[in-house]
Amino acid sequence: MFDALKVKNECVEWIRDFFAKNGPDCNAVIGISGGKDSSIAAALCVEALGKDRVIGVLMPRGEQHDIDKAYMLVDHLGIRRYEINIKAAADALIAAMPDGLELSKQARENLPPRIRMATVYAVSQSCNGRVCNTCNLSEDWVGYSTRYGDSVGDFSPMSNLTVTEVKQIGHLLGLPAELVEKTPIDGLCGKTDEENLGFTYAELDVYIRTGEIADPETRARIDQKHKANLFKLKLMPAFDAGIPTKA
Repeated sequence: MFDALKVKNECVEWIRDFFAKNGPDCNAVIGISGGKDSSIAAALCVEALGKDRVIGVLMPRGEQHDIDKAYMLVDHLGIRRYEINIKAAADALIAAMPDGLELSKQARENLPPRIRMATVYAVSQSCNGRVCNTCNLSEDWVGYSTRYGDSVGDFSPMSNLTVTEVKQIGHLLGLPAELVEKTPIDGLCGKTDEENLGFTYAELDVYIRTGEIADPETRARIDQKHKANLFKLKLMPAFDAGIPTKA
């Protein structure tokens, strides 16, 4: 049985411990999309550090249809915010590609998340910050993130919690239900997460925790995605020259 209150309290203490060791006077800097993950990560940081040490970075690309949810989150938590529109940067980089090099669909879709992460780090390094990763275990399990985009950060409070567990913590933190229960959309191609994945988070979460799943085709689909995307969770392979160091 998942004890949401116990895990929430332990996560808050873990965040405090991370900052005690890695920047006692630093701020938590978080890219705010208006979805459940960035909302809950921000709320955890506020409980751990206080609202004055949490900074939200809103990064629409042109017009964002659900940016009102991002405003709702930062207003609800009372945190400092910066809004930085990345449209010009993304468009300029695409336009700068040389003749003969046509960006693939995947490259175009993953470019904005990588620009957003560069933006969050620019803010963080300018505001004495540490970047909060907002991924959860369910997304990571099937590789549902952009490498060197939303997959990175300086600390990750939720990467060992499933979507189901993260949402329970979100309700405990007193966030508006419409943020916690907001249908997750990838922000890349306009589809929901579950439309892209081909299965629900509820199915995935039960499978992760128990190994149980009714449909063998769904099991195979999850297993294939997990195996194909494990590299995203590992450090970059490095050649070992066999030369000793002092460390």
